[in-house]
Amino acid sequence: MATPAPNEQEDEDMLVPRSDVVEGPQPMEVASEGTEKTGENQPVEDPRTTKYTWRIENFSRLITKKLYSEVFEHGDFKWRILIFPKGNNADFLSMYLDVADSASLPYGWSRYAHFSLAVVNQVHTKYSVRKETQHQFNARENDWGFTSFMSLGELYDPSRGYLVNDTCVIEAEVAVYRAMDHWLYDSKKETGFVGIKNQGATCYMNSLLQTLYHIPYFRKVVYHMPTSVNDMPSASIPLALQSLFYKLQYSENSVATKELTKSFGWDTYDAFLQHDVQELNRVLCEKLEEKMKRTVVEGAIQQLFEGHHVNYIECINVDYKSSRKESFYDLQLDVKGCHDVYASFNKYVEVENLDGDNKYHAEQYGLQDAKKGVLFTDFPPVLQLHLKRFEYDFVRDIMVKINDRYEFPLQLDLDIDNGKYLSPEADRRVRNLYTLHSVLVHSGGVHGGHYYAFIRPTLSSQWYKFDDERVTKEDMNKALEELYGGEEEHLMQTNLGINNTPFKFTKHSNAYMLVYVRESDKDKIMCKVDEKDVAEHLMERLKREQEEKEQKKKEKSEAHLYIIVKVACDEDLSRQIGKDIFFDLVDHEKVRSFRVQKLMPFNLFKDEVAKEFGIPVQFQRFWLWAKRQNHTYRPNRPLTLQEETQTVGHLKEISNKVQNAELKLFLEVELGLDLRPIPLPNKAKDDILLFFKLYDPEKEELRYAGRLFVKSIGKPTDILARLSEMAGFAPDEEIELYEEIKFDPNVMCEHIDKRYTFRTSQLEDGDIVCFQKCLSAETSQRFRFPDIPSFLEYRHNLQVIRFRSLEKPKEDEFCLKLSKLDSYDDVVERVANQLGVDDPSKIRLTSHNSYSQQPIPNPIKYRGVDTLLDMLLHSNQTSDILYYEILDMPLPELQSLRTLKVAFRHATNNEMGIHSVRLPKESTVGDLLDELRMKVELSHPNAELRLLEVFTHRIYKIYPLSDRIETINDNYWTLRAEEIPEEEKNLGPRDCLIHVYHFTVEDTQNQMQIQNFGEPFLLVIHEDEVLADVKIRIQKKLQVLDEELSKWKFAFISQGRAEFLDDSYILFSRFQKNSGHVAWEQYLGLEHLDNGSKRSLAENQYRPSFEKAVKIYN
Repeated sequence: MATPAPNEQEDEDMLVPRSDVVEGPQPMEVASEGTEKTGENQPVEDPRTTKYTWRIENFSRLITKKLYSEVFEHGDFKWRILIFPKGNNADFLSMYLDVADSASLPYGWSRYAHFSLAVVNQVHTKYSVRKETQHQFNARENDWGFTSFMSLGELYDPSRGYLVNDTCVIEAEVAVYRAMDHWLYDSKKETGFVGIKNQGATCYMNSLLQTLYHIPYFRKVVYHMPTSVNDMPSASIPLALQSLFYKLQYSENSVATKELTKSFGWDTYDAFLQHDVQELNRVLCEKLEEKMKRTVVEGAIQQLFEGHHVNYIECINVDYKSSRKESFYDLQLDVKGCHDVYASFNKYVEVENLDGDNKYHAEQYGLQDAKKGVLFTDFPPVLQLHLKRFEYDFVRDIMVKINDRYEFPLQLDLDIDNGKYLSPEADRRVRNLYTLHSVLVHSGGVHGGHYYAFIRPTLSSQWYKFDDERVTKEDMNKALEELYGGEEEHLMQTNLGINNTPFKFTKHSNAYMLVYVRESDKDKIMCKVDEKDVAEHLMERLKREQEEKEQKKKEKSEAHLYIIVKVACDEDLSRQIGKDIFFDLVDHEKVRSFRVQKLMPFNLFKDEVAKEFGIPVQFQRFWLWAKRQNHTYRPNRPLTLQEETQTVGHLKEISNKVQNAELKLFLEVELGLDLRPIPLPNKAKDDILLFFKLYDPEKEELRYAGRLFVKSIGKPTDILARLSEMAGFAPDEEIELYEEIKFDPNVMCEHIDKRYTFRTSQLEDGDIVCFQKCLSAETSQRFRFPDIPSFLEYRHNLQVIRFRSLEKPKEDEFCLKLSKLDSYDDVVERVANQLGVDDPSKIRLTSHNSYSQQPIPNPIKYRGVDTLLDMLLHSNQTSDILYYEILDMPLPELQSLRTLKVAFRHATNNEMGIHSVRLPKESTVGDLLDELRMKVELSHPNAELRLLEVFTHRIYKIYPLSDRIETINDNYWTLRAEEIPEEEKNLGPRDCLIHVYHFTVEDTQNQMQIQNFGEPFLLVIHEDEVLADVKIRIQKKLQVLDEELSKWKFAFISQGRAEFLDDSYILFSRFQKNSGHVAWEQYLGLEHLDNGSKRSLAENQYRPSFEKAVKIYN
């Protein structure tokens, strides 16, 4: 499997062959769309595992770009580790496994290995960073591994434990299998199913799509979503999903997902971001639900996946019970501390006792001992269980993966023990017996990994593994044992070659998501789906696609018999130079093309040319093009009479030995005065064929003037009259001559001294001479580009720039052709003209981040860069995108001001508004608040204001009125202004100003995690005031109903720990005073449900650190 260029990559987890130059953000594992991913692990024998440890001392002082370990052996195989200590053109440690003796192995060698690489944490071994993969090594791909193994910042941080005494410890575990022929493997033939191609890092999506596809009822529902013949799959999620499912059902080969991801609104960058499979499941189902509204399949997603549970609190000593019913599409089950699914369900419904300091406040009964828990009212027909394999380690402040052994049954009985998981309201007539349908697997660690799926499509005993493009049959017992996780024992060879040493290592591939189908709904869910369910227009569209594909395949299979011949002539040069191209002579993609058999005699081919061009054979002379060392293409020499008797294929081999290359020819024709062909002049040995371009500095135009044969010992003065005639100049016009030498990477166009011979000036066949009128110094001042070199330099730097509104950063609004040498003023003037803005200084531009595909945070300052090239360059990457804003004042004037966005709650309607306040940079916070007064409605004219810094729903600072606004950073913090209550203005020694925040509590593996939400505020408390009195004031301030307040719990929170309080508690004693108010680390917490948040914390809580939030835009 060859790795394509970054913009063509189609697979995942960074597994990339090592390259000394890696451009752009690297994916985690890479395979091309057209090839199967190597690494299917269906070995026929159990291999031995070799473990090798490499200690690298003075690691931070290494100056070499790359470093190899010593060679270690595994049987007859020799390996070594390759690292890039400072990264392989990335801010990550890059690490690969390399076949040490690849150069001496016999032709056609290959070996298949499953291996892991690790950087050992020398303080806490369990925090070691380990990644595993598999690969078929061969002469073309003799190394394989991870370009982004771990961040350099984490590696070199001495507090992390990866470098101890400046020593880094690296481990490799290698298991070698019998070589397997992946190129001949046919998933459809072997299994009846096809895989899905990986776009870059889309293995998580592929495994989910296969799982959903193999739920036939879901597939039928998707087929019945309304689509039309005019829809485009790349712009319609329903049509793209229908197309994908149809191809999975009827195609013979693996299926691509590009149309689907385009319908999501994703670009190439999104395809190389790894996401969480469970989160994609939620987001995709939500999007499909939205698309299904008001259609015949409305509500189908809920019918399949939606269940309900009841959260209840029941008092022990009084007759009071509170309950809340909630729906779910999947359940998140604990793995840590649970040996199987039943243990996780037991933990899910475990009753929590609310007593002691944690009593429940029950409306009219006050604080009471109570029981808190969850029970299920109903389970869905298709039950999706998300296993919490990732958790946050509070001690280390990092995410970790739980690789513990965790079993799951083929049949899951949720009516077990007389329905202990069910609420009293549950319908006991429904039998909640489930059969395992599929297992989604995560292989790897918290820093990266790979997803694949085990599925039994008909619920029979036969399991299949869906790993991107490759589908294989799997043994049920062996597959399940592998997916439980835990430890595995191997026979190991040590570094000293001692065999048969038992060795246990943690399995990093384990179940991450389980899908069960209820037995009583099995016939409905596992229904028959055939072409009757598919829209006719979809089948017709896909049939056309298949026919086009077959035609291309046929042409490709016959391609070795044919050759493409490109024939350029003077007409092409005249048409293209100065319009389509400015450098070289012709764009061969735009000249006439012939597809002829390689065995065709060239003399017969000339007949074809005669028919196409209308030029009799006797008036044709053909020149071979040659690529020079400076990367230019020029006619090199004419074909000899002997060569013209040979085949077209033979001539191609003479001109270009590159396989599948085209034969490029220049057709020389002489025309008489009547524009009819005339016999060609004989070319003497000292004749040189030169091509001429004419430049007009006034019009800034370049055009093709013609070609001439000159004598090598002649001088330019010999042809000046002829050039004047070709250009239409007066016979005595003084002419300047330049030779166009090259243009890549830089333009080279040198003046030709007319006193020297053509041979002395080193001119030869195919060279280009540019000429123009000779200008006086005074005349030259009138023109932007007075001579040919300056004009060609300008053209070389021209680029089409895509402009986007900063408010719509994903949409191209217009394009302009600009030179990278254009000044700042030139660029903004062109943009202003395009937008119809009279004053160009009101245009503000922002550069593009090629890695994030977003505008960079800080806009370009007025004349802050010299040229357009400076605008396009960011982090050593050049883009073709700029973002614009139209300002309400000139940018220089705006830059002398500071604009801050300040939130303020309206005095009467209680709505929070965002106000932009613009002031000179030297202004103070007091000036800002005075300006804000004129924009907002106050409770009374003399109300005093203050400015707060708010972040993550906490107040971090109250700004002094004297602070200068230029020191305030509002990029990350929210600025909030508010009226100062009268009671705060005269605080005495018996008063204290405290912070009050809303929060929820998530119990994560017996660790209480506090999550703030809502709007924080300040409150005055008094020395002898009990909590009950404070509650009354808070209730009045927040306008909370009695019933709602009764569900709230109040706590003193310090350093992330909560101590719940009863109504008789005196708060004043707990808060440490600090200049009249307390520090933000201590606050009064209000625990209650976050009604403003649709999703719970849990959705994001378990996302691994390498994964980003999933968004579907369309």
